[in-house]
Amino acid sequence: MNSLFAFSYLARGFRVLTKPGVRLYVIIPLLLNFTVFALLIWAGMSYFGGFLDWLMPESDASGLWVALSWLLWTLFFLTAWIIIFYSFTLIANLIAAPFNGLLAEAVEHHLTGQTAPGGLLTALKEFVPSLTAELRKLLYLAGWSIPILILSFVPGVNILAPFVWALFSAWMMGIQYLDYPFANHGVFFKQQRKRLAGHRFATMSFGGVTMLATMVPVLNFIVMPAAVAGATIMWAERLSQAEEE
Repeated sequence: MNSLFAFSYLARGFRVLTKPGVRLYVIIPLLLNFTVFALLIWAGMSYFGGFLDWLMPESDASGLWVALSWLLWTLFFLTAWIIIFYSFTLIANLIAAPFNGLLAEAVEHHLTGQTAPGGLLTALKEFVPSLTAELRKLLYLAGWSIPILILSFVPGVNILAPFVWALFSAWMMGIQYLDYPFANHGVFFKQQRKRLAGHRFATMSFGGVTMLATMVPVLNFIVMPAAVAGATIMWAERLSQAEEE
């Protein structure tokens, strides 16, 4: 498999999201994610506003306190944005996990014309198994993160830690999204790692470009479904052939 092809799959994933039969599985999890984050922001604003009222009732507020209050609210929104920026991908993956399998099926159906089962009822039935699979990946991530973290404290060797971490993150990002088309064909996490070991650079290339895209504000809100779609295209065109060999 030519690893350079991996860089193009995310861009093709973005394009396929608008296709009939695919966009439904993009819209539903996006709405759920936006709802969850909107509720969290609303709750945070309520508690923070109550804290400011307790700290200084409005009737006792001076001009200096009003200016300080505006500053504190600005800091609150900046902090909220940073938290959303860094936590969105993790939380979005957990919420959308049951739908990502359906999205991968829909994309594969669009590519091959084969009937892809799905629907909201199927997503609900797959919620617990999908969540379990996500937790397994998190445990795998944690298991490798600890030695990399220890490496960062070893004098002399610690200069390699950022590069090791970047490579491992790209590997995990590739596995994260390739999991969905693989799982739809009965290939689960342990077997996935073994098969992708033979396509390590391609997997890391796809994961790396996806990881960079998640760092772009606003774009990161739509990267996840595009990555699922791109991973499915990658599986259908390259990895499914390797599966048969």
